[in-house]
Amino acid sequence: MEYSIEVTGLSETERLANALEENIEPGTVILLSGDLGAGKTTFTQFLGRALGVKRRMSSPTFNIIKSYSGKSTIHHMDCYRLEESDEDLGFDEYFNEDDISIVEWPIYIEEFLPDEHLSIRIETLGDEKRRFSFAAKGTTYTRILEALENDFPSD
Repeated sequence: MEYSIEVTGLSETERLANALEENIEPGTVILLSGDLGAGKTTFTQFLGRALGVKRRMSSPTFNIIKSYSGKSTIHHMDCYRLEESDEDLGFDEYFNEDDISIVEWPIYIEEFLPDEHLSIRIETLGDEKRRFSFAAKGTTYTRILEALENDFPSD
């Protein structure tokens, strides 16, 4: 299943993250893609806040993975620096039924990703405008996306 929506400004982006949070649970894997500066980390910060993370979530570009406490443990991965690496950093430990994983630049670790996940592509349409394109792989993620589409309908 696929779904796209255009949002304008940070407040609408935050509303979208809040709507997504209402439909995800431990074990969720979210893959974020888009150009540099598209808003992947900003969206992750809003989603993290909605999931109860109190600390400011920053891009883990140099650490690759940062973990946060919230309603469950949230792992934020930025795999941009792994473009020319085939190193396994134990990703399978992070993709489990108890935690939520958010992966930026998933293309660089495709061989380690679970088959079922929610992909989100963020496209810049202008200074404030973004298109979020969602694709669900697996029945759990199809249900998440159906609920999101119901909670946050596109125009």
